[in-house]
Amino acid sequence: MGAPGTPAAWAERLRAERKAKVDTVADMARKLKDVADDPLPSVADLTRTIRGWEHGEHYPSERYRLLYARALNTTEAELFDLEERPHLPIPALPLHTVAPDADLCDRITRTLEDPRRIDQGTVDWLVTCLAEHRKVEDTIGSRPLLGVVRQQLGIVVELAQSARGTIADSVADLAAQYAQFVAWMSLDIDDQAAALAWYDRAHDWALEIGDVNMATTTLSMKAHQAWSAGNARRTVRLAEAARWHDGRVTPGVRGMATQMAARGHALAGEARTARTLLDEAEALIRQATDHADDEPAWMYFYDETWFRLQRGMTELHLSNWPKAVDLLTAGLASLPESYKRDRAWYGSCLAKAHAKAGDDAAALQVSLPIVADAVELNRHARNELIDVKKLLEERKSSHTDTLRDALTGAHRVPR
Repeated sequence: MGAPGTPAAWAERLRAERKAKVDTVADMARKLKDVADDPLPSVADLTRTIRGWEHGEHYPSERYRLLYARALNTTEAELFDLEERPHLPIPALPLHTVAPDADLCDRITRTLEDPRRIDQGTVDWLVTCLAEHRKVEDTIGSRPLLGVVRQQLGIVVELAQSARGTIADSVADLAAQYAQFVAWMSLDIDDQAAALAWYDRAHDWALEIGDVNMATTTLSMKAHQAWSAGNARRTVRLAEAARWHDGRVTPGVRGMATQMAARGHALAGEARTARTLLDEAEALIRQATDHADDEPAWMYFYDETWFRLQRGMTELHLSNWPKAVDLLTAGLASLPESYKRDRAWYGSCLAKAHAKAGDDAAALQVSLPIVADAVELNRHARNELIDVKKLLEERKSSHTDTLRDALTGAHRVPR
């Protein structure tokens, strides 16, 4: 990825070569299928994935790079700049925004050979890598990214153990942020034990360096993990523990903890307490939005749109279907298209709200455009859509077969 709105050079080259030699994106999908030795996904699924490649949203796997070269009668190196890209000693997605120059690449290499030589330039580069990978994960989900970030985390942990002097806290802070991100992605793929372990480790590093924002965030995220397991009591207790640091953390971090407490109470059916806490969280989020630069880097997604969606999800817990529909619809209208994973999740919540309200046609209308992303990127969204299908089945709705067929036909596209 290059500057906002500008794909990387390899992505622009894919589009130019495709238009010159093949014509449409659908034709490119058929061409890939023609030159493949093994079965590939459907033309429709490949078409959507090819568009993502051409926009630089994700990078083709080795399998697809070879198929592209074969289909376009060129070499993989020429098509994807493989010979031009400096060898990175640390695994990373091939994003333009994280490509170091030759001097920095050499410094990173020397640091890995002797971790005691860790310098601020290497730390800053790793901070950039983490920030860019967070943004990419919003679009492609956790599965294609988790292995790369786990390897980066292992390197950062080694650097944290060797760092001395004034830079030691910076590296420990980076390790905590990486651990928190790996925990989030582990939870996203349903590796509950790994998620809990890495949240605990991130919390420990945060306490070691006195970073109350990260310490609070990890408790909030453990509350989220409890919420996703349906444990209302643990959700509330962990969220309240996160609020112990209220006077020392930013408004956004406080707002996250407060809305997690609200979600726990909503899960328990305690409407008045949940809504009171949501009002408190909303005020904090407005403060955070007014001073966004003061919030930690990992809170980049946290704004009024995100909160509106969270509030809609909470009203869904409280069986207030009309309010949930209004809030989720408004939130989705403002959520960037690049947030594919989140759009699948909140879209599935909206479909469920419509289904619970008895509007089967609206439930189907919302479900169909997000089925593929729900199956590919967000297991929670997929499960929610399966629940919607069951609701339609119970009512013997005429829309049941259409949603069932869509879910059955969707499958994960290899990256």
